[in-house]
Amino acid sequence: ILAQAIFGSSLDGRFPARALGERTMAMQGAALLTPSVPTARFAADIAGPHLLQAQAQVAAAEPASGNLFTSVLPALGAGLALGAACRRQRRAATARRATAEKRFPILSSRPASEGSLPNLPEGITPGVVTGKSLEILLEWAKQKGFAIPAVNCVSTSSINACLEAARKMDSPIIIQFSSGGAQFYAGKGLDNKEFHAAIAGAVAGAYHVRALAEQYGIPVILHTDHCAKDLLPWLDGLLSANERYFELHGEPLFSSHMIDLSEEPLEENIELCTKYLERMAKMNVGLEMELGITGGEEDGVNNEDANPDDLYSKPEEIWQVYEALSKVPNGNFTIAAAFGNVHGVYQAGNVKLDPKILGKAQTYICEKLGLPEGSKPVKFVFHGGSGSDLKDIR
Repeated sequence: ILAQAIFGSSLDGRFPARALGERTMAMQGAALLTPSVPTARFAADIAGPHLLQAQAQVAAAEPASGNLFTSVLPALGAGLALGAACRRQRRAATARRATAEKRFPILSSRPASEGSLPNLPEGITPGVVTGKSLEILLEWAKQKGFAIPAVNCVSTSSINACLEAARKMDSPIIIQFSSGGAQFYAGKGLDNKEFHAAIAGAVAGAYHVRALAEQYGIPVILHTDHCAKDLLPWLDGLLSANERYFELHGEPLFSSHMIDLSEEPLEENIELCTKYLERMAKMNVGLEMELGITGGEEDGVNNEDANPDDLYSKPEEIWQVYEALSKVPNGNFTIAAAFGNVHGVYQAGNVKLDPKILGKAQTYICEKLGLPEGSKPVKFVFHGGSGSDLKDIR
């Protein structure tokens, strides 16, 4: 109908613009009432410009026809107004979904089947936590004196096992993916050129976690693990996925990501982490940065022959990181400082943990900031828990 009217072959031969206005007004009304119909959306989006063009053409051809404009203009105006109303309605609906819909869309109308973790702090609900909720959860853990366990997952089964264990223990949990684990999740048959499989696997795993976390009734931090300099293209792909998800839902796909530039010079480490945090902060994604080297081997990264001095971070270095990252607006970050921890399982006595380093760093930074004694401004991450003695962890 729209094409016929534009090209003058409508039933109303004398006044094609009038026919166009009337028919488009009807289509715009249909779009307003049924915005899910593709044809209606098409009409609402493109009819306005064509109406104006048709009006100009008819006005040039029949400038003296007063009857034309008294009959055409009301239809034109109504069509344009309805089109604008339709677009406003769609934008408002998108905004409502972005603010109200934090659950995985398919399950939004279903109640969580397992209840919810008792005594959650205000602002924390079951499911994947991001943005301000992530900050609240980390601060709550710090105040209560417990660490949130993080597990690298490589399949739906390992994810489900983590969710079930967290539910049984009434505990929040961090579910994370390494680049190798994410590639395995996608399937070894998928081409990993330019980290395609690793990106796709991590995104697929994130959707799986989002679909089930709320059903288990626990808060989950959705994270990615070590990302050395040569793996930054993998992170870039995940950040692009976060940005698209944020545009649609008002929150990122992942809670946070890790960047591990501990093998690079400290200045370069800080510079690159600051640059990435600036991008991540715009969509409320947290950053974990590593300072000092975690010994041992994990996901193909082998630091078993690392200089022993590099296994222990210095308070002055931790302060440099904290000072730089704190300047990023809306930046949320954690620091994986080294205190002798290593990846892997070793014989007792081969790993010498010195967590007092972290306490000294907190004291040092408090003095720099003029904070009360006993404050803990830094949120620390501890790597290499596998094989560690429970007494050391405590």
